[in-house]
Order: sequence, then C-alpha cells, then structure tokens
Amino acid sequence: MQKLPIICPSCEHTLSVSQLACSHCATTISGDYLLPLFLRLNSDEQLFVMNFITSGGSLKTMASTLGKSYPTVRNMLDDIIEKLKN
Repeated sequence: MQKLPIICPSCEHTLSVSQLACSHCATTISGDYLLPLFLRLNSDEQLFVMNFITSGGSLKTMASTLGKSYPTVRNMLDDIIEKLKN
C-alpha cells in the first residue's frame, strides 16, 4: 500500500481526506476531513516523535541516540511543537 500524501503537489498546501473505504465490505465514506494531527508531520518528524515517546520523553536519551547535542534535539522538538500548533 502506498504512503498517504499530505502535501498537494500543485500548490504545496496540506491535503484533506475526501474518501475512506473498507477493504472488507467495500463500504465507502465520502466527505472532507482533516488529516489526523500526527499525519500532518513529515516522515522524519513522525520518526522523531515515535523515538521521543519510546525514549520515555527524555531529550537527553534522544540526543545520545541521534548523536546530536541536547540543544539541537530541543530545537527539533520545538519546531515540531510549533508545526502542530498551526
């Protein structure tokens, strides 16, 4: 199965979901729905959030795992937080 696109290739705005389908019974639901918050992040940001959660929310552990400084990892988290606020 292909990865869900989140950015419009024409204008680069965030896409919305317009149709959902059940592969078991073929039911289809149409409408205009926002992407879930987590899916609005790109794949690198999603991986960062998953690693943050599995590290128990420790930026110190994240910095060690990523081989980056604590301030750099803190800035990465701050960037994701700002993106999720918008």
